[in-house]
Amino acid sequence: MVGTISTILAATIVNVAFPALLREFHVGHDSLQWVATGFLAATTTTMLATAWLVDSFGQRNTFVVTMAVFLAASLLGASSWNIESLIAARVLQGAAAGVMQPLAMIAVFEVFPVEQRGRAMGVFGFGVVLAPAVGPAVGGLLTQAFGWRAIFLLSLPFCVAALPLGWRWLSSATPARPRQRFDWIGVMLLAGALLSLLNLPVVAHRKGWFSALALGDAIATLALSSAFIAWQFRARVPLLPVRQFSSRGFRAALMVAVAYGLGLFGTTYLVPVFVQDIAGYGPARAGNLLLAPGFALALAIALGGRLTDRAPPRHVVVGGLACFALSSLLLAFASAQTAFWLLAVWLTIGRIGLGFIIPALNVGAVESLPPQYLGQASAAVNFARQLGGAVGVNLLAVVLDWRLSVYGSGAAATLAFRDCFLVVTVAFAAAAIPATSVRKHTWVRS
Repeated sequence: MVGTISTILAATIVNVAFPALLREFHVGHDSLQWVATGFLAATTTTMLATAWLVDSFGQRNTFVVTMAVFLAASLLGASSWNIESLIAARVLQGAAAGVMQPLAMIAVFEVFPVEQRGRAMGVFGFGVVLAPAVGPAVGGLLTQAFGWRAIFLLSLPFCVAALPLGWRWLSSATPARPRQRFDWIGVMLLAGALLSLLNLPVVAHRKGWFSALALGDAIATLALSSAFIAWQFRARVPLLPVRQFSSRGFRAALMVAVAYGLGLFGTTYLVPVFVQDIAGYGPARAGNLLLAPGFALALAIALGGRLTDRAPPRHVVVGGLACFALSSLLLAFASAQTAFWLLAVWLTIGRIGLGFIIPALNVGAVESLPPQYLGQASAAVNFARQLGGAVGVNLLAVVLDWRLSVYGSGAAATLAFRDCFLVVTVAFAAAAIPATSVRKHTWVRS
């Protein structure tokens, strides 16, 4: 839990420093977004490798090496001298975070017996959700008092505490069966496809959608994605179990998970930039704006779990999507004069919706599949959520940079943010359509 909190803090705490980073490195949103997108893309890629790492090297070795990489990446981020070094630090942090989050789940399920896992996951889940809730507020205070470099140092005490704890208590045992070959081809194809996909809007924005570079990037994305999917059908131990996609309910759950990632990470990127650039907030005040919605998200997850036990998951998911779409629509019409408390209320509505979606989405996804696929289904849903976050931040940053160039600076910049929040609103409204299929359709064997 200590190790996971350190990595989750890094995912959101940097967002309040984006305006300061724009001024420090003299770049636009289309370049700066790689600070967030690189983290999420690396997390998405390495998340699928955790099971192999634990089977091959054991929990203890995997944990210690992962925390050491994260510690080194945090120090690199704090000492970054240009935007490229900062992006490299964030990619390394994201790679460590992708391994850490599933590893924590594996450790919890191994340590606690079946009758205690619910209580253990409740405590663990609350801590995991609390970290991104408190992170932006603490990050804002640090940025305002000591500058943006200080936010990379916040995770260091957790890393220093986690390393000896992991070495002392985590198991070093590895399965008795022979070590399986790692799917290096799948990882390289996936990483290439993600990089091409995330680079496509940036290139298209700078050079034009029909330029040779943009068309080449689009072809590369399509080719690498197709090659990755084809390889997953052939691989003995696939990273992503694509055969599960024959279930309509599972496909619907993945589409909603992508929208969820877009909404959560996309708005976490947009809101701090909006209130600092448009409303004139300082970093601390911008971080405090996300504090109450973060706590609301933690409480809504617990309530959403109870609702999921009593109602069909698709109804809970649709209700959550509607709440977040309403929140985004309200934020689209915010201005510099919108009161702090009103912005907090609008954000809280959206976070409540997201909290309802999380447990219902997980239940709906796995219940549409046979029991032997439950572990792979959970990994696939997490993958889809991270992918949605990476694509969402990437797309919204490019849209924001584009609309800023159209509307210009000053008061007209409010319209640029309005367009971005409308993009999120439309995405969540569209996701409500496939959400009605969650758990409604059963597994179909070919």
